[in-house]
Amino acid sequence: MKVKENFMEWENLGIALITGASSGIGAEFAHQLAAQGFDLVLVARRKNKLDTLSKELQEKFLVNAEVFVANLSNMDDNEKVVAKILEIDNLDVLINNAGFGITNTFLQIDLKRHIDMINVHFTSTVMFCHAALPGMIKRKRGVIINTSSTAAIHRSPMSVMYTTTKSAVTVFSELIKERIKGKGIYIQSLCPGFTYSEFHDTESMQGFQRNWFPKENWMNAEDVVSLSLDAVKNGEVIFIPGELNMQYTKSLRRKSMDNYLNAKIL
Repeated sequence: MKVKENFMEWENLGIALITGASSGIGAEFAHQLAAQGFDLVLVARRKNKLDTLSKELQEKFLVNAEVFVANLSNMDDNEKVVAKILEIDNLDVLINNAGFGITNTFLQIDLKRHIDMINVHFTSTVMFCHAALPGMIKRKRGVIINTSSTAAIHRSPMSVMYTTTKSAVTVFSELIKERIKGKGIYIQSLCPGFTYSEFHDTESMQGFQRNWFPKENWMNAEDVVSLSLDAVKNGEVIFIPGELNMQYTKSLRRKSMDNYLNAKIL
């Protein structure tokens, strides 16, 4: 009989490192993990946002919340985060959440921006998991949540590089999970749909209108994160928060699988 592991219900809680922590889903992970008693390392580009969040969490939850400024499109900054991870001897939780979107089509976007997206979404995720896993395996405990997207399953050609990088994050999470079975580590590919946050308000998403999509298609970050953390306890590897997202994505995945079996691309 399979023994259910009590992920995140450990004694002497350690540190949770969160990338993309300055707003949205990342900031909500910081709130909910601080509420559970985890000390935090908050990683993002915007120091002022991180400072404000750190102060709020330390005052409200009496935890330590260290600010670590890094731009994950920059490989030097990724190396600095790796060095930080290797310094932490009690890293219990790693949330690879940093990300951004672009509204223009593939050829309208400068190649450097595509490389930036690969680094932020996928390269940093691989680097940070590679740095964190040996220590977690040694301690026989740890949780890694890699924020992907329902785009990983929809595979829409409208956002080529976003879909590609998020698909890579999901496949990577699945395969790494298989390699560390029985070692006390849980890995989740979190695949949210549309979520209210600053994600759609950035310069690279200029022109995007939330009202293009029905209100029932949107979730708030608090629900996405609470459902994700609940799914940790259930051991789900690919997790799609929200019933509508789940139903829609399952139907698309079945269609996608049928297309592959019939040697069709789309």
